[in-house]
Amino acid sequence: MKLIRLAGAAVLSLAASFAVADEAADIRDVIGDQVTAFGAGDLPTAYSYASPGIQAIFPSPEIFGGMVRQGYPMIWHPAEVVYFDLRTEGGKWVQRMGFRDGAGALHLFDYEMIPGTGGWRIDGVVPVPDQGAAV
Repeated sequence: MKLIRLAGAAVLSLAASFAVADEAADIRDVIGDQVTAFGAGDLPTAYSYASPGIQAIFPSPEIFGGMVRQGYPMIWHPAEVVYFDLRTEGGKWVQRMGFRDGAGALHLFDYEMIPGTGGWRIDGVVPVPDQGAAV
């Protein structure tokens, strides 16, 4: 009986691992698709990945795109995109991202993700302070 319980626990643990892996893949797809849309100049698609809260702050794809283009050129047209750790924080999934700019500098951001209708939505992008001096 004990062996059956252990086997059942192992199956549940494995199923939970697959569920987390699926969430991670879905989250990474949303971020990647938004970055691709920025690169293609497809503002309506890029905007569609923003949460309702972000869309309330930037009420049109053009306003949203202008903010990203001016404030985050390394995200608008990155030379390289790097996916780091995914974690939960304060009830949200947070994906650490790296964007290399044209000069070769790597900029880190935490993408705050929330579930929305039709999939994950980006609810905030927070720059990560440079930790080079602390390493």
